[in-house]
Amino acid sequence: MKKLWGGRFQKTPEKWVDEFGASISFDQHLVAEDITGSLAHAAMLKKCGILTAEEELKIREGLNTLLQKAEEGTLEFSVDYEDIHLNIEKMLIDEIGPLGGKLHTGRSRNDQVATDMHLYLKNHVGHIIELIEAFQSALIEKAEANVETILPGYTHLQRAQPISFAHHLLAYFWMLERDKERFQDSMKRINKSPLGCGALAGTTFPIDRDYSAELLGFDAIYENSLDGVSDRDFILEFLSNSSMLMMHLSRFSEEIILWCSQEFKFIELDDTYATGSSMMPQKKNPDMAELIRGKTGRVYGDMMGLFTIMKGLPLAYNKDLQEDKEGMFDTVKTVEGSLQIFTGMIQTMTVNKDVMKQATKQDFSNATELADYLAKKGMPFREAHEVVGKLVYTCIERGIYLSDMPIGEFQQASTLFEEDIYTVLDPYYAVEKRMSAGGTGFKQVKQALEKAKACVAAGVC
Repeated sequence: MKKLWGGRFQKTPEKWVDEFGASISFDQHLVAEDITGSLAHAAMLKKCGILTAEEELKIREGLNTLLQKAEEGTLEFSVDYEDIHLNIEKMLIDEIGPLGGKLHTGRSRNDQVATDMHLYLKNHVGHIIELIEAFQSALIEKAEANVETILPGYTHLQRAQPISFAHHLLAYFWMLERDKERFQDSMKRINKSPLGCGALAGTTFPIDRDYSAELLGFDAIYENSLDGVSDRDFILEFLSNSSMLMMHLSRFSEEIILWCSQEFKFIELDDTYATGSSMMPQKKNPDMAELIRGKTGRVYGDMMGLFTIMKGLPLAYNKDLQEDKEGMFDTVKTVEGSLQIFTGMIQTMTVNKDVMKQATKQDFSNATELADYLAKKGMPFREAHEVVGKLVYTCIERGIYLSDMPIGEFQQASTLFEEDIYTVLDPYYAVEKRMSAGGTGFKQVKQALEKAKACVAAGVC
């Protein structure tokens, strides 16, 4: 079969070599972006007098026909034409005749594929931002219903201090807010046009790159043609931002998995987001949370794969760059799916408030309240820490909790203890009184919720 680039060659590759070198099996995901870029390029060529109005009209009609077929899923791609660009060019020539070959004037597949990927990420990063905001809204809704729901807070996965469940959920809201801001900032790099950079050195045709960039909704053009065709920083940044987002989702998944276990029983997942066992009929497994935790690793792999590809490449384009797409597509699919799953999982989960509350009464997470109590009465905190530590040890030996200890024994440990100590030991009191900015006190949490809602409404904090 004659190659569209085959004029200089006397031999054609064997079929297995063609298959190894072809990218159409995956870069067909760029079909809409490729045709969109071509429409803008044709309009620019007409503006600059390189195509006549009649030629541009015929090309535009042909491209729109292909775009419609792409949307209907009726385009048939062939490995013989290697990639999305040559496949579309061959289809256009079949559709409108040899005139279709004029579309490639003033551009190369090198700047064409870079343009496609900028358009692809522009669309999908915008969608990811919307999905993050939907997830944030789900967190806000669940947090509003649980401001005064108390659960143990942990450090080292050991019970530390009682906190508001809403406060815990909002911690993830603010993680997601940082993720969103990173994606929003990355749009400044994504929203640049490499179209017209040619293979590496620009073109001798009198093209107008700013015009084609404007038609495609880009904010600017690449100022250097070598950089324009070889830059993949915008994809690396996307993969890095996605890795950080997935890390946050993985941490949350780990907590979801723990919370719905028989040992915790803090929540129950809706059946939609759990599966059973083929052998053990009693099982309800948090598979969706586990999958998100697992898929985080593949996103890390996509990022490291592209970093490794890029580290030794000289300017400008190299065939290695064909390997930049599959990881990008995979990460987009993984991130979008994970956000949608997590949003539904949070919206539908049942919070076992009584179980959470009871857990705060069967531990020593209120010990800090005792130390603070003594410190507020003038005892140096380090001394107060030791006094309370000894009281905790005594309780452990007896198999009781601090709230079970008689007032007389408290006063033997320190004369500063009074009857109000039992109020101080109440987990609700402990949470309510933590009023420092950003703390878990109920008033602070309500203020944080209002700020969070304002952030989502404005699209940025």
